Amino acid sequence: MQLNMIKPAEGSKKARRRVGRGIGSGLGKTAGRGHKGQKSRAGGFHKVGFEGGQMPLQRRLPKRGFKSAQLKYNAEVTLGELDRLGVDEVDLLVLKQAGLVGEIATTVKVIKSGTLTRKVALKGIGATAGARAAIEAAGGSAPELPKAETPGRLKKKADRG
Repeated sequence: MQLNMIKPAEGSKKARRRVGRGIGSGLGKTAGRGHKGQKSRAGGFHKVGFEGGQMPLQRRLPKRGFKSAQLKYNAEVTLGELDRLGVDEVDLLVLKQAGLVGEIATTVKVIKSGTLTRKVALKGIGATAGARAAIEAAGGSAPELPKAETPGRLKKKADRG
C-alpha cells in the first residue's frame, strides 16, 4: 500500500448539495429557502438569540451568581500529594516543578484529604485548620500566613485612624 493509493471507502463521501441549479435538481428556484422573508434573502440573518423583537431569553432570565477571575491563580494540594512528593521543605516553586499546581498559580492551600506519614515544613503556603493539625501531628510545621492587605482593608484601617 502507498499513500497515493489510499481512497475513502466506497459510498462514504457524498457529493455536496448543489442548490439553485434548475428545476430538475429538485432544489431550483427558491433553492430550499421557501418564499419571501428575511431568511430567504442573501445576507438576511440576524444575531444568535434574536427572537424577532421579543425580549430574548438571555435577557428575560435574571442574572445570578459571580465567579471571580482571580480563582485561576488559586490552587489546592492534598495531604496525600504532599506525602508522595518526598520533600521536607515545600514551597510554591517545589509544587510547580512537581506539577502539582499550575504554572500561573500564586496562592496555594493544603487541604485535609488523604494521610500524611512524614515530616513536612510549609514555606509560604496556607493550610486549612484540619490540614495544619495533621501536619503538626506528623512532626512538621505549617505557620499561619498573614492576611493579605487588600485596598479595601487598607481604606478601612485609614478610616479608623
